[in-house]
Amino acid sequence: MTLITFNILQLISSCLHLATTTTVPYKTMLGGYRIPALGYGTFTVRNETELTIALNEALRVGYRHIDTAQLYENEHIIGKVLTDWFTSGRLKREDLFVTTKIHLTNAFPHKVEKAVNKSLTDLRLDYIDLLLIHCPISFEKNGKGGLIAVATDHIGTWKKMEEQVNAGLVRSLGLSNFNISQIDRIRASARIQPANLQIEVHPYFQEKQLRDYCKKHNIVVVAYSSLGAPGVLTFFRDVGWKETPLPSILTDSEIVRISKKHNKTPAQVALRFIIQLDLVAIPKSTNAKRIKENMEIFDFVLDDQDMEDIEKLEKGIGTKIIHMQFLAPNVAEHPEYPFTELLT
Repeated sequence: MTLITFNILQLISSCLHLATTTTVPYKTMLGGYRIPALGYGTFTVRNETELTIALNEALRVGYRHIDTAQLYENEHIIGKVLTDWFTSGRLKREDLFVTTKIHLTNAFPHKVEKAVNKSLTDLRLDYIDLLLIHCPISFEKNGKGGLIAVATDHIGTWKKMEEQVNAGLVRSLGLSNFNISQIDRIRASARIQPANLQIEVHPYFQEKQLRDYCKKHNIVVVAYSSLGAPGVLTFFRDVGWKETPLPSILTDSEIVRISKKHNKTPAQVALRFIIQLDLVAIPKSTNAKRIKENMEIFDFVLDDQDMEDIEKLEKGIGTKIIHMQFLAPNVAEHPEYPFTELLT
């Protein structure tokens, strides 16, 4: 299917199915802004035609929360799609919640303002709903196409992010892949408290201690890789990163059993588990059927026994997918490396 043909079919489809979109519940973050409990993740999707088609389908079936990052190199594609929906009258800016993250090489105080303006230009937006520091380690390019981990200034970077809120360019601030001690350091000096933490959470790696900490401090947690990131290996190969073993969540016998009990897919059960942990889920798919299925998780409830059985699947940090050691040779030696349990 060509992009032109798809756009014609999309207009017809939108008219026919606009009334059937799923209503997603929201969570209120510090500062009062609301974040939809289910978002559309875009990590690994860089092909313009593929993402254009997938994002149009996601918006059609009701996704109103879009998660991206400068690292993903797809903000410009998302911007084109969103502009089309705004100019056609199918959506208003206030209907959408857009998250982006400061690139690993932009996480320096003197680079924040320029990075935010670049994201706004690419996304074709006047403001970003939620801006995250993508990683607690800052990097510089090594001149050979790779990265090297360097000295990191969380406090200085955060203060510059606060200035973007003051300027009306960003509404809420948060962190990604930070551990408790690193979050504490930000909180102790922040004028605008972190409203959000994005971390990996799935049935095999549930991060209970970190989740409990966030709940205590009113930090909304967004869970990534909740389905085990089945498409990430292809991306790792394409960009030359070292592959990592993936957990077999969607074929786990307990997940499959519970999915049959509720007449749902294993993916829907895994996502519903995330929702009932009181987290936000951001599954990624470019398959129209699965994009729709991932949205259909608000018409059933896992009972207490289901939740207990899934909680028992916890296997610890050994099943963590995104450990960041593939980013640069010296990452694990950096004083801000957040996953020190992996080194023991």
